[in-house]
Amino acid sequence: MDIYRSKEIIVFDLDGTLSKSKGDIDSEMSNLLGELLKIKKVAVITGGAYPQMIKALLKNLHCDKSLFSNLYLFPTDATSFYKYIDGQWVNQYREELDLEQRDKIIKALEESMIEAGYIKPEKVYGAIIEDRETQITFSGLGQNAPLEEKLKWDPDQTLRRKIIKAFEKKITDYDAKIGGSTSIDVNRKGIDKAYGIRQIEKTLNIPVEKMIFIGDALFEGGNDHAVKRTGIENISVDNPEETKEIIREIIK
Repeated sequence: MDIYRSKEIIVFDLDGTLSKSKGDIDSEMSNLLGELLKIKKVAVITGGAYPQMIKALLKNLHCDKSLFSNLYLFPTDATSFYKYIDGQWVNQYREELDLEQRDKIIKALEESMIEAGYIKPEKVYGAIIEDRETQITFSGLGQNAPLEEKLKWDPDQTLRRKIIKAFEKKITDYDAKIGGSTSIDVNRKGIDKAYGIRQIEKTLNIPVEKMIFIGDALFEGGNDHAVKRTGIENISVDNPEETKEIIREIIK
C-alpha cells in the first residue's frame, strides 16, 4: 500500500501489539519482523522495562543478527534507548527518576489504591508496584500474572481510572496512564509515547511524516494515545494477529 511505501520507520507498541500482554512474540511474528527489518527501520516503544523487551522480543526474534542494525528499542516510554552496535545492544541514554521522586510516587500510588477500593488478590504474581527506576508501574495482579487472569481483572478499566483520579489529586508533576491489561504507568510529566516519537525523530533524524505508529491502546486514556499529539500516522489494532496482517501488507 502507498501509505507504507513512503515511511522510513515503522513504530510498534509491544504488549498487545507484537505480543500478547506480557507474553513473548510467537514464531510467526518473529518471521514477519525479520522480513520487515530487511526493508524498513523498526522501532519498538513500550511502557515495559528493558529486561522485558529482551525476554518478549529479542530472545524470540530469530532473524540474522545483521538486521538488528535496523531495530531500535525504547523501553519505559522512551526514557531509555538501546541501539545495536558492533554485535551488542548499547544504551544510548537513560533518564532515571531519583530515589526521592520514586518514593514519593510509590507512597501516593499506595494511598490511591486504598482510596479507590483496590483489594490485593489472594494470589499475586510478582510485584504489585514495580520500581523501574525510569518509571513506576502498578500491576493489579502482579507483574507476571498469566494472560487469562489479567483479561478477567478490571476489563473496563474502572478501578484503574479511580486509582489514577485519586493519584492525580495527590501529585501534579507526574503522569499516570493505563498501561497493559492490568497496569498503570507513572512517569515524569511529559514522558509518554509522544515523547518517545520525538526522541525517535531526534536520535534517528527521521521526521514524523516518515513514520507510522501501530498500537493497541490508541483510545483516549490508553498509553498509546499520546502519539496522536505528534501528528504521526497511526493504526489501531486489537491484537497481534491484526498486526501480522499489517506487516504482511508492508512486506508483500
